[in-house]
Amino acid sequence: MKRSSFIKLGLAFSSLVAAPSAMYGKLKNSRQKKEGFKVDAGKDRFGRNITIFDGDTFFTKVSGKDTGDGMFVFESSRTKEGGPILHTHYDQDEWWYILEGNFLVKVGDKTYEAKPGDFIFGPRGVPHTFAKLGNGLARVIIGFQPAGKMEEYFVKIAAGITKNMSESERDEMRKAHGFERVGPPINQLKQ
Repeated sequence: MKRSSFIKLGLAFSSLVAAPSAMYGKLKNSRQKKEGFKVDAGKDRFGRNITIFDGDTFFTKVSGKDTGDGMFVFESSRTKEGGPILHTHYDQDEWWYILEGNFLVKVGDKTYEAKPGDFIFGPRGVPHTFAKLGNGLARVIIGFQPAGKMEEYFVKIAAGITKNMSESERDEMRKAHGFERVGPPINQLKQ
């Protein structure tokens, strides 16, 4: 094969491979909101706080609907100790920014003691969990990128869908929402 033919073939092939990605990017961006917004402190983006896990309250700040599923960010207010099971997200990074109170956050083999102002990043595919420590109010901003189905998952839990589910049914629901249980919580499980 002549060198010029080889180069032309290579350019044609890379255009063919890049086209679906470019089209997906344009489609995704077309679903993204094109204006800014403000969500007041202690308020939810849609005026519908999500209350789950022993009274934890989630205030959506940025919805997947706002970003073409690019991210989901919420503030969580917690009064009781504990947190979720050790879990892994298939396609999402998760992060925590502590506003008030103290937390333990485990990402992979490392456990971090987190206080107000601390930020912890948990990459997709790496097991992680966290737990509120001590008495009193604690607040944390939690983000998922991309948004995935976590917002939908929390809304379903708040609606009571998991109340009468077996643990295996809960595991299937988790998997349907892009994550799975891989171990126990750090300390006390919140359900």
